Amino acid sequence: MEVTLLGTGDTTGTPTPGCSCDTCERARERGVERTRYSVHVRNERTDESLLVDASPDFRHQFLERDVSLPDAAVISHVHFDHLDGLGNAYRLFSELPVYAANETDPKTGESVAETVRNDYHYLDTITVSAETPFEPFETCGFEVTLVPVDHPPLVCYGLAVEDTETGAKLSLSGDTSYGVPDESRAVLADPDLLLADGIVPAHLCEHHPLGGKHENDDGVFRTFGTKHMTMEGARELGAELGADQTRIVHLSHFIPADEAFGEDLAIDGERYDL
Repeated sequence: MEVTLLGTGDTTGTPTPGCSCDTCERARERGVERTRYSVHVRNERTDESLLVDASPDFRHQFLERDVSLPDAAVISHVHFDHLDGLGNAYRLFSELPVYAANETDPKTGESVAETVRNDYHYLDTITVSAETPFEPFETCGFEVTLVPVDHPPLVCYGLAVEDTETGAKLSLSGDTSYGVPDESRAVLADPDLLLADGIVPAHLCEHHPLGGKHENDDGVFRTFGTKHMTMEGARELGAELGADQTRIVHLSHFIPADEAFGEDLAIDGERYDL
């Protein structure tokens, strides 16, 4: 299993357009990017590839990185920075199966699968498969399981991607607070690689209107506001899940420049062989 991090940033990315903050300037100096979130997973046995979330930066990401166009995609939730890249299916694919959860979201009145189907009804190349959380399905030679996480006010899903022949396992937290349900944690546990949402360091919770949540024994917030883990929360989730390696993703340009490029904070283009 070859995992390429196409996009490791939050909704505005780093550098953020029009921003001259120290973190964005430092990224420009280093020649690195954190575009909107997306992950490419190649099955080296079958030479097929799976895209996890379709970034609005789809075109740039695939031109920039040496990866094949996907044979299928999974959408974790309907926020634009994870979904809107599907419009690139026009003319690029003869067909693109898209997998998404079938649970109705009380906020939207639709499941993620229904929203994808309705938003892209004009693209004949996209076929949507509605999947039940906790029930594995097969695509690209992988066994994939969607699990509910905590990203109010919308439903959102993490996922485990496993090669049952080799034992390789990738887990993705999805956009979530630290309040990942125990049943979901059990599915995500013991990965070779965990990609964990960690938008900012915990000390920035003082600037959020809602502060932070899920304090640990040392009083450190593991959730920023209500929707995303802090970087500290992402690290603790990785430890609790027993991940061989954790890379923190969905990172914001609000991270102070002297912390923004720490050892476990991902940047676009990283590649892992599991």
